[in-house]
Amino acid sequence: MTVRLTPENAAHLLERLRESQPLVQCLTNAVVTNFTANVLLALGAAPAMVDVPTEAGPFAGIASGVLVNVGTPHAEQRNAMLEAAAAAHAAGTPWVLDPVAVGVLPVRTGLARELLHFRPTAIRGNPSEIIALAQLGTGGRGVDATDSPESAADAAALLARSTGASVAVSGVVDLITDGSHTIRVANGHALLTRVTGGGCALGAVTAAVLSLVDPDDPGAILAATAAATLVYTVAAELAAADAAGPGSFAVHFLDRLHSLDAATVADQARLA
Repeated sequence: MTVRLTPENAAHLLERLRESQPLVQCLTNAVVTNFTANVLLALGAAPAMVDVPTEAGPFAGIASGVLVNVGTPHAEQRNAMLEAAAAAHAAGTPWVLDPVAVGVLPVRTGLARELLHFRPTAIRGNPSEIIALAQLGTGGRGVDATDSPESAADAAALLARSTGASVAVSGVVDLITDGSHTIRVANGHALLTRVTGGGCALGAVTAAVLSLVDPDDPGAILAATAAATLVYTVAAELAAADAAGPGSFAVHFLDRLHSLDAATVADQARLA
């Protein structure tokens, strides 16, 4: 079982993503749809915003990876999310759950817990969302966390063991665990939190990277989940160095994702 993530194999996954151009189905919130699609395109993947019932399920069976983000869960989209998650699980398509604001609001909380029955490959959220999804807390302040990644470590490990998913907890130092092993990524920049979709788009990138590894190898899934975070946050650091504020950061971030190469990922990685 492959567990250890090195800067070099994260860089290799970036190269493979560019070669394979995975098709990522995104059932995501209305606020971040455009940014998420542009992030995938910049990185070298292909976005498909297919979130309509009767279409979402069949598409999940042919997509390379699927993102389910519960940020704005209107009724039709909720049905499509359940359909897509069930189809992805049945087809063996890797899929990522982003439990936006779970614990704070009842509709999305119930939906996210129902989605867990379909065994997400990875779960990505802020510390308060992960704690709430593990039913160890009541969530943060809307979409904002009131907890740290380290304070969510036990909840993340519990959630990983109970679902079989790799769980990524975002923060100053991102924490990614499968319940037995933990990887920390210390790259990134605060400007990611000042751009709508800065966190949500990472779920789509994670789905893209997960499509490159053996779905039956938990260690490879953990490493791929962490590699997605690493690639994303290295690009954010480079973009922040060129940016004057959130507006220019968003533009530079897309450019950096597009131009990022394997050597830069390997050189800039800060893993623990």
